[in-house]
Amino acid sequence: MLLVLCVDLDDDVGRKTAVETPVVGRDAVEDAAVALATVDPEDSDSNVLFEGVHLYDELTAEGSETVEVAAVTGREGADVEANRAIGAEIDTVLARLTTGEDVRAIVVTDGAQDESVLPAIRSRMDIDGVRRVVVRQAEDLESMYYTIKQVLNDPETRGTILVPLGILLLIYPLAALANTLGMPGDAFGVGSGLLGLYLLSRGLGLGEAIDGAVERARSSLYAGRVTLVTYVVALALLGIGGASGLEMLDSVRQQSTVLGVGETIAAVVAGSIHWLAAAGITSSLGQVTDEYLAGAFRWRYLNAPFYILAIAGIGNAVSFYVLGEVTLSYLAMMLTAGTLLGLFSTLAFAVAESRLGETEGRPSV
Repeated sequence: MLLVLCVDLDDDVGRKTAVETPVVGRDAVEDAAVALATVDPEDSDSNVLFEGVHLYDELTAEGSETVEVAAVTGREGADVEANRAIGAEIDTVLARLTTGEDVRAIVVTDGAQDESVLPAIRSRMDIDGVRRVVVRQAEDLESMYYTIKQVLNDPETRGTILVPLGILLLIYPLAALANTLGMPGDAFGVGSGLLGLYLLSRGLGLGEAIDGAVERARSSLYAGRVTLVTYVVALALLGIGGASGLEMLDSVRQQSTVLGVGETIAAVVAGSIHWLAAAGITSSLGQVTDEYLAGAFRWRYLNAPFYILAIAGIGNAVSFYVLGEVTLSYLAMMLTAGTLLGLFSTLAFAVAESRLGETEGRPSV
């Protein structure tokens, strides 16, 4: 007996349709193919099922031996579990075939991945041949555009193809930049660099992330969220802090010609810490305000500004101590004050939250 065996390794038939597998018999396999093609016309496994029906009709017309057709499915994701599932379904199919003849198989697949189950099939029956279904496409501009579009929209494909291609295209402009801008007007370098950045953004899905961030900012603007303003202010304060840190570093270098790594970091921190703290407090207060207006306020949220203030005080004291501007006793005092401030704020707002409670998510009055 000859069995035309259609293989669906990732169980598209079971996941996308209501058809129970394994499917045995010409009409049942044809119905499963129609159901899968109706749900997902682009799925190649429907072509595997149609090919199995076509091959069954051809072999039956020859009339040389008994022929049956069946479709078996595996599991999505794991190859080992998929092979085991297909093996179990093949056993079910063989149990349904009430024949005393030896069963031989012609396996129908849509690619090399599905053919990984051949050892599991061969351990149960002889394999007379393997038929791989390749769908013919029109080789015109429209088909090429559609293929490229599908690649760009598929996260798995764009991650494996576009990311390396984008990195390859970025090599030349990065080399030109490393050569101290030896070719600043090179159009080829600029063009390939822009193309590489585009492919990298598509491959890493940055386009969706940027679109999402713009949409969230737009929603915040129309919803009247305070954080939209406070984040802009905090970003500006961060820039001011960076510039202030560099100014402090230049000032320290004028006083001391040789600076170690610790002194360099301490100088930058000392010059920028107060601006960074202002940025953190501004953004946290904006977030607390939005939580209050949204009815989701918690007293513990007010800990954030005090934590930032405590960390800033400790960082300021440590950096100036490294620079030799303050004494050890001052450092110890600031460390103690920062720790006590954090503990006091935590305890105070915990007591306030437990005693005052919440009214519709807002602080009680």
